[in-house]
Amino acid sequence: MSLHLFKETLKPCTNNPSSSLSSASITHSFDPIIPRKPPKSSLSRQLLRLQDPDSLPPIQSQISTKQPQGHNGDGNEEEEEEEGQKAPEPKGFGRTTKLGQLQFDNTGPFEPLILSSQNEIPVVQVPASINCRLLEHQRGGVMFLYNLYKNNHGGILGDDMGLGKTIQTIAFLAAVYGKEGEGFHSTILKENQVGKKDPVLIICPTSVIHNWESEFSKWATFSVSVYQGANRDLIYEKLEVGAVEILITSFDTYRIHGEILSEVKWEIVIVDEAHRLKNEKSKLYGACLEIKTPKRFGLTGTVMQNKIMELFNLFDWVAPGSLGTREHFREFYDEPLKHGQRSTAPERFVRVADERKQHLVAVLRKYMLRRTKEETIGHLMMGKEDNVVFCAMSELQKRVYSRMLQLPEVQCLINKDLPCSCGSPLTQVECCKRTVPNGIIWPYLHRDNPDGCDSCPFCLVLPCLVKLQQISNHLELIKPNPKDDPDKQKKDAEFASAVFGPDIDLAGGNTQSESFMGLSDVKHCGKMRALEKLMFSWLSEGDKVLLFSYSVRMLDILEKFLIRRGYCFSRLDGSTPSNLRQSLVDDFNSSPSKQVFLISTRAGGLGLNLVSANRVVIFDPNWNPAQDLQAQDRSFRFGQKRHVVVFRLLAAGSLEELVYSRQVYKQQLSNIAVSGKMEKRYFEGVQDCKEFQGELFGICNLFRDLSDKLFTSEIIELHEKQGQEDGHHLSTKQGLTELGNNFVSSKEVDVTFSSESETRVPSDSERAKTSKPALENMGIVYAHRNEDIVNVGAGIQGKMDLSIPENDRLKQPCIPKARRSKPEFLSEKENISSIKDKKRRQYSLLAQFVGIGELEFSKWLLSATPLEREKVLRDFKKRKEKIPNG
Repeated sequence: MSLHLFKETLKPCTNNPSSSLSSASITHSFDPIIPRKPPKSSLSRQLLRLQDPDSLPPIQSQISTKQPQGHNGDGNEEEEEEEGQKAPEPKGFGRTTKLGQLQFDNTGPFEPLILSSQNEIPVVQVPASINCRLLEHQRGGVMFLYNLYKNNHGGILGDDMGLGKTIQTIAFLAAVYGKEGEGFHSTILKENQVGKKDPVLIICPTSVIHNWESEFSKWATFSVSVYQGANRDLIYEKLEVGAVEILITSFDTYRIHGEILSEVKWEIVIVDEAHRLKNEKSKLYGACLEIKTPKRFGLTGTVMQNKIMELFNLFDWVAPGSLGTREHFREFYDEPLKHGQRSTAPERFVRVADERKQHLVAVLRKYMLRRTKEETIGHLMMGKEDNVVFCAMSELQKRVYSRMLQLPEVQCLINKDLPCSCGSPLTQVECCKRTVPNGIIWPYLHRDNPDGCDSCPFCLVLPCLVKLQQISNHLELIKPNPKDDPDKQKKDAEFASAVFGPDIDLAGGNTQSESFMGLSDVKHCGKMRALEKLMFSWLSEGDKVLLFSYSVRMLDILEKFLIRRGYCFSRLDGSTPSNLRQSLVDDFNSSPSKQVFLISTRAGGLGLNLVSANRVVIFDPNWNPAQDLQAQDRSFRFGQKRHVVVFRLLAAGSLEELVYSRQVYKQQLSNIAVSGKMEKRYFEGVQDCKEFQGELFGICNLFRDLSDKLFTSEIIELHEKQGQEDGHHLSTKQGLTELGNNFVSSKEVDVTFSSESETRVPSDSERAKTSKPALENMGIVYAHRNEDIVNVGAGIQGKMDLSIPENDRLKQPCIPKARRSKPEFLSEKENISSIKDKKRRQYSLLAQFVGIGELEFSKWLLSATPLEREKVLRDFKKRKEKIPNG
């Protein structure tokens, strides 16, 4: 390579003769005597220099921006000043450095990751150019996937959202197919190359197809094609002649054209967001069952969302027969775990549920790898706090909500099991009250069938629930939508008139309001009143906010609210073109002026990386807890440098309290079945069991009037009074006081901590006097942290040996016959409780020693390095030794 050509590959620099180099000194671009930036044409070599500073001279090792580990360079100023030239803004190399900040951190040495056993030929390895960019937990994920592949069966990679399941999959495929990173200067010997393999099929949501294509182009040199749209036939022809290695398609496309693709001989099939296979009756699930390869892999951060039986459907696809038959799974796992979680379950039920839980987790561990952010990249992040805020509805909302419950349709559903008034021995739903001709909603639903449908009156449940949720969020939502057909607008106007009653003028009439000032006013919306105070506090402190809602009409109202307050915002919903979405995300992340991002939960729940925001507001909850968790993870993911605080806004005394309670119930069942964790038993209801509907399930509970009580608060307080609490969660009073300090800025709430070691911690009564009025002023009647309610107990992994012999039969599980006596059980429980009390006291003393509150101390622990933590413990022990009885 000539000197002239070498200079052409670099950024133009000074013609200082002293900087000239002979051609002999540059025969290899990795020669450490050259204090230059690597050629722009080779990304892999740039990465090598960024990630292996020991092989470079001191000047060269500083050419990078700030990295999470090991890089503290300030740019190219030192090198260019030595050449006698002012440092211009780096252009070509700057792009690589910016990319390195997001993806290519110094995470490992530049060497391959060997996956195959010692004497196995050919050698299967993740190339060095990929391995050096993987985090430690990602290497473990790659090895897990390869072990499943080597044993000729599939499994689930169930890492939390944002831990890089896509990257782990690509690294695994690169190893199996003998790829070498971006394809520059392959280091795998030809004799070690694996033979020709069949193609890989990837099925994923439409919204993340582009992300898969982009990641493949960054990490490895596969021949990737997308089977979707008008060019499907052309792609299929390429597939038949062996010109495609990776075929990506969407769920909808595969559901329709699965018969064609299932005939192809696939080496590996990967389903992203695999929880979409939870329903065995769906066409998608049936189409995926036709795939003939046994090497089926699922990627999902929410293995179970609503029911334990979803686990069986998912694992029966990736590893058929691994959990026995459907009937056996329901009898042996599903029913005992659900009934053992009842608040009044007998001790015998609880004990059996614990045994079955351990057995289930042990089986799942063979086919599933699940890690959380806290246990993998927690030391790289500042942590997340998930707050649930119960906002008081406005007086107008309360009256409208009450009138809705008195409508004939709702009363028909509530009284369905009462004796019929005609004197018949049948119930109302079986006799005279099956239809509601005098209602408002029912006649519209059955305008083509005046005698009703086969499911009457239960066909009214969903429309009535939607109306109740709309009233809980904003009264404008129940008014006619101009985009609907005239007949529906007429019926919606009639419904609005009925529920507004004498307040119709106060509500602005029964048609959609065109008044900007009226829509942006918060006086008739309890959630917006609280949001107004919270937004003012956050944005005055320089925070960035993600604001989610399922309703596009609600986003329109919130947009007017932001405009009236003068906040600069971006917006993304289903109408946003897909080719503009990434530019919106990049603009929000890079622009300091953008304060709020309005996002439709359906359109923006997947595939967005918004780590510049540190406040997340979920305006309306979803029945499926995974939907809200996915929205939170748009901000709380790798690359987030600030503490993320989430606020879920709920209308107190409305259906939304029941929605959240069911979220808690589902999350607890998921933690029990998937992770084997101990969860508090709050509820009496049992899912899909008519005998134990309790306070959660059944139509009567859905339409119960909760206006005179704090439904969620009362359940938690009742649990505490019974003495069943286990852990360090906050009481209702403590939750109100401590959360109040976090909702508003320190200027609004005068609660400070001294920097001295001998800190006086304010008492509960003192904090209540300060923070509770602040919460009431914001219209918040109750609040708690979701992590204090759900997922408090530790998982059983690591506590006991969960291995199951290879010859273990699920149909005849081995359940120990010996039972513990009651005194022994109680004494063990008391010992565990005393140990936890001691740990809590030690934690409180440590926080006082550092000079901050317990909450601030927990945040510091998340961000502190191991050396910093050890130093605090060492200093604390030294002081304890000096002070008698310390």
